Amino acid sequence: MKVMVTGGNGFVGRVLVERLLADGTEINGEKITALTVADMSCDGLPDDARLTCVEGSIADLGVLEQAVAGEPELVFHLASIPGGAAERHFELGLDVNLTATVNLYEALRKFEQPARMVFTSTIAVYGSPMPEVINDDTPLKPHISYGYQKLATEILLQDYSRRGFIDGRIVRLPGIVARPPQPSGLMSAYMSDIFWKLKAGEPFTCPVSEQGVSWFMSVPCCVDNLLHAASIAEADIRPRRDFTLPVLRLTMKELIAGLAKRYGQDRLDLVTFAPNAELEAGFATQPPLQAEAALAIGYQHDGDLDTLIDRATLAG
Repeated sequence: MKVMVTGGNGFVGRVLVERLLADGTEINGEKITALTVADMSCDGLPDDARLTCVEGSIADLGVLEQAVAGEPELVFHLASIPGGAAERHFELGLDVNLTATVNLYEALRKFEQPARMVFTSTIAVYGSPMPEVINDDTPLKPHISYGYQKLATEILLQDYSRRGFIDGRIVRLPGIVARPPQPSGLMSAYMSDIFWKLKAGEPFTCPVSEQGVSWFMSVPCCVDNLLHAASIAEADIRPRRDFTLPVLRLTMKELIAGLAKRYGQDRLDLVTFAPNAELEAGFATQPPLQAEAALAIGYQHDGDLDTLIDRATLAG
């Protein structure tokens, strides 16, 4: 099977690429024979004869054409300009999150056989403030450009799939942890930073209150769900192709207590709180999530806090 991953050298993408290239990995019984990664850089990717890296932005039509030249049968579309960066740089977010994604759909539409696409969307499509409970019937009402751009491309992928141009499946990601502590453009970066700071025994100023409640998922669990999305038969995914993934819903107090249990009770004294009202409203007032449709089709969360911590800090 020929596979392509956009954003394949990012936080989630790199773990996905490693899994795709791992011994024994198959998708629906097929081995990975060729893997194309499209990203701004190839630094740090595995040395594997099956791997081809196309460097550059997928907003560049030449880069996109080169990436799809081999007509991959399976595409994981992870590349995006995340929430904070898309809000600060509207044109850049529009170019990558909307225009480049539509150009990718158009490139796939020309294939002789429809490609299967796993598209990573976002819980930002629900907007802020969220309703008291999120379930499979909750209306989508974004409040930032990133959410609007992702929702627009969700809708278009539904239509391309309806027409048989692409076999699409949409997964809305929660806060994926623990992202390495470096500039990412994510307003929710604190959700990952706290893992690394407390593991290292360093002070951490939390920008939301200890009662702030958020949805969490480890990157290995996220990759498990992306691979599961790719494996679902098209007949089983109709008519619903969009799923909000199951999550662990935790207060910051619960998360900090779990990290202190793992790394030492002295970690409790390392945390101070300086709540940002706007940040808390957007990322730490997340209600219960009833992801019944996703659970029924086989998507999973991490199970419990201890497992989340174990998986989230595997690379650290």
